[in-house]
Amino acid sequence: MARTLISSGSKFEEEIGYSRAVVTGDFIFVSGCTGYDYNTGALSADVVEQAEQCLVNVASALSEAGSSVEDVVRVTYTVPRREDFPTIWPVLRKWFGNARPACTMISAGLMKEEMKIEIEVTAVKGSAREREG
Repeated sequence: MARTLISSGSKFEEEIGYSRAVVTGDFIFVSGCTGYDYNTGALSADVVEQAEQCLVNVASALSEAGSSVEDVVRVTYTVPRREDFPTIWPVLRKWFGNARPACTMISAGLMKEEMKIEIEVTAVKGSAREREG
């Protein structure tokens, strides 16, 4: 089965030895994305803005793989401060409210102190849930 590697251009990918996403068959595995804007290198201090940018980054990787957030079947959220998680629910609902993937939230430290959330997803091409009603 063919394997396609997708890069965001982040320096960490080469330094650490990983890909932003890996596509094999209909599966797309997107590495944990943080709230950095890959175009500018900027990182907001606000957890809600970081969550939004994480999902912009996830959506970009999925798009490059020929998919979208509608095909996400599994998501893992990692947040250093568990009390921040409810704050970002509206952002998560906006992006995943239709797809309704299985999910896990883990409270753990991230690579840099200023990172407030990391989001990792698995998608299956063509699995988008039909809208109800």
